[in-house]
Amino acid sequence: MMAPIVHAQMAWLMHPQELAERKSVLYSDLFQLHWHTLNRMAGLEHDEPIKPNPDDTRFADPVWSESPTWDMVKDWYLTFTHRAQDMLYDTPALSSRERRRAAFWWRKWLNAVAPTNFLLTNPVAQRKAFETRGQSLLDGWQNFLADLQHGNVRMTTPDDFQVGVNLATTAGSVVFRNRLVELIHYAPTQPKVHAEPVVIITPWINKFYVLDLNPKKSMVKYLLDQGLDVFITSWKNPDASMADVGFDAYMLEGVDTAVRVAREISGVKQVHAAGYCIGGTALSMYMAWANRHYGKDAIPVADLTLFTTLVDFHKPGDIEVFIDEGSVKHLCDQMSRKGYLDGKDMAMAFRLLRSNSLIWHYVVHGWLYGETPTPFDVLYWNMDSTRMPYTMHAWYLNELYLHNRLIQPGALTIAGESIDLREISQPVYAVAAVDDHIAPWAQTFRILNFVTGEKRYVLSSSGHILGIVNPPVNPPKRSYRVGSAEPSDTPELWLERHGEQAGSWWEDWMAWLKPRAGKLVDARPVATADYPALAAAPGEYVREA
Repeated sequence: MMAPIVHAQMAWLMHPQELAERKSVLYSDLFQLHWHTLNRMAGLEHDEPIKPNPDDTRFADPVWSESPTWDMVKDWYLTFTHRAQDMLYDTPALSSRERRRAAFWWRKWLNAVAPTNFLLTNPVAQRKAFETRGQSLLDGWQNFLADLQHGNVRMTTPDDFQVGVNLATTAGSVVFRNRLVELIHYAPTQPKVHAEPVVIITPWINKFYVLDLNPKKSMVKYLLDQGLDVFITSWKNPDASMADVGFDAYMLEGVDTAVRVAREISGVKQVHAAGYCIGGTALSMYMAWANRHYGKDAIPVADLTLFTTLVDFHKPGDIEVFIDEGSVKHLCDQMSRKGYLDGKDMAMAFRLLRSNSLIWHYVVHGWLYGETPTPFDVLYWNMDSTRMPYTMHAWYLNELYLHNRLIQPGALTIAGESIDLREISQPVYAVAAVDDHIAPWAQTFRILNFVTGEKRYVLSSSGHILGIVNPPVNPPKRSYRVGSAEPSDTPELWLERHGEQAGSWWEDWMAWLKPRAGKLVDARPVATADYPALAAAPGEYVREA
C-alpha cells in the first residue's frame, strides 16, 4: 500500500520543474475557487469551477450547491482530490502500473476522508438528526453495533434472505457429490427438451446461486423455459483440511466430472458448457486440456459459452493493484498458515475497488442517516462469501495473475497435459460487460485471439454481475452489442463494426445455442438409478458458512 505512494512522492521530488508547473496549475485553480467562494458568500450566482464526476453521488443533495458554506466545503475537497489524482497518474519516471497503484491507494484515502463521511461535515446527516430529534443518530449507532458484530459493513440485511427459501428456488436435485462439488440437475419446465444439455461451471470464488437468484432473475429458469436441460456446479466451501487440494483436482474432480455425469445421465456424446468468471477460465483450460486428452473427435463438449472470462491476465483490471511479487508472497504466506483464503478477505478486496459505492455509501446511510439496509438479493449473494484452498489459489495467483502463463503455449501442465489455447477449435460464445472492473471487457476479448473455432462476442451494458444477470424485460432496461469476431480483431475494431441495440443478450444466446443443442426429446427425469437424488436443490454445499 505505502510503497507506490512513497515512490510517487520521491519521483516528484526528483523532478522539481514538473512539480513547479503542477503547483502553478493548482494555484490557478485555488484562485478561481477563492473567487467563486467570495461570490457565493456575497449572495451572487457563480458557475462552479469544479464539479463532481458524473458517477459521484456523494454530493447529490441540493444543500451541497445551494448553501454557500457547504458548496465551499465540497469544492475545496474536490479541487484537491482531482488535482492529486491527476498528478499521480502523470508521475514522471514511474511505470504506468506503479502510477495506477499509487493513484488507487491515494484515492482510497481521499475517499475515506470525504466530508460526507463525518457527522460534523455532512449537512444531510445533521438535517436528518434535527428532523428526527436525534432518532437517526440512535438508529445509526444501532446499525454501527450490528455491523461491528457482523464483522463488516453490511450492504443488505442478512435476515431478509435464505438460500432455498427466497433464493435459489428452482426445482432440481443434487445428482452427484464428491469432496469438491455437487452437481445439480434441474427439473424440466417443458414437456420436450433439447437432447444435449447445458452444463454451467460456476466460479468457486462465490456461490452458484447468482445465476438462480429468484424466478424473475434466474438464468437457470430462463434456460429451462427455453427447453434446455440444465446442470450446474455448486462448489464445496473448503476449510483447512483441504489446504493441499490443487487446481488439477478442480479440473478433474470438478469440471471433467460434471461433464461426464451430465453426459451419462443424458445419454449423449457431447454437452454444451458455459463458464462464469473464474469458472469460465477453468472451462477454457479444460477445453484446451480435453482437446489434447480426448482428441478432437472424442471431446465431450461441443461448444463453450464464457461469461466475463479472462485468459490473458496482462491487464486484469483494478485488481492488479493487489498483484505483485511481494503482495502475492505475503498472501500465500497467510494462506499457508490458515490452509485457505478467507472469503471475507477476498470480498473486502473487491469492495475496496469501488469503495465509495460499496463501503462509504453504506457507512453514511447506515451510521450517519440511520437507515436500515435495503433488501437486495445480489448484495446478499456478494456478502455470502466462500473460502479457497491454499494450494489451488496460490497456484492460480502465481501462474495466471503474476506470470500470465495461460496464454503461453505449453507453459502450463494441467492434469498431465501440456495445454495450448490454440487447440480449442470448438465454437465460442463470449460475453463481457462494458463497466466490468473485475474482468475488463477489452481483456476478455483476448480469448478470441487464441481460439481457432467460430467466435461470437457480446458486449453487454452494466457490470460484472448485472451485465450477466440480465433477463429480457419489456421495456428493455439494458442494451448490448453482438457480432462475430475475427482472429485479427482488436476490441476497438470490433466495437466500431457493431452497433448498440436495446434488450437482453440472453435472446441472442438462445438463437445461437438452441439450434446446436440437438433435436427435441421427451423431458428426462431429474435423477436416475445410477445417479439418484442425493438432496433437493440447491443442495448442501451452498449452505456451508
